[in-house]
Amino acid sequence: MPTMPYIHFQGQCAEALAFYATVFGGTNLQTMRYADGPEASAEWKASPRIMHGQITLGDGTLMASDFPPGMAGDPQQGFSVMQTAPDVASAKAIFYRLADGGAVIDDFKPTFFSPGFGMVQDKFGTHWIISAMPAGAAP
Repeated sequence: MPTMPYIHFQGQCAEALAFYATVFGGTNLQTMRYADGPEASAEWKASPRIMHGQITLGDGTLMASDFPPGMAGDPQQGFSVMQTAPDVASAKAIFYRLADGGAVIDDFKPTFFSPGFGMVQDKFGTHWIISAMPAGAAP
């Protein structure tokens, strides 16, 4: 049974998932707005917020939603999404795309466990750990 991260946003879910699709080459982007719910209240019907969204990233699925209309919700904190790239060049490119408009937590560099590793918070507040596969490791 796979574990799938589920990230909550404060009104930027659609924009964030579209951004992740371009950064990671994600596929099968799906979204459903609160307004599309069968029993949506008047407040929800007027909202562009996402009730549920998901995107395929490699062999995994990243799920996300906005907090419901009228609810500010808590900012993201206390977790990171880990993504491994097949090589250093790919990992570095992903890292710096995520860092654009965000904040570098641990700069991208070689470590004893990865030829390229870094930690970053993107412009939507999501924390990412990006790592390159070690040479000769099976993907």
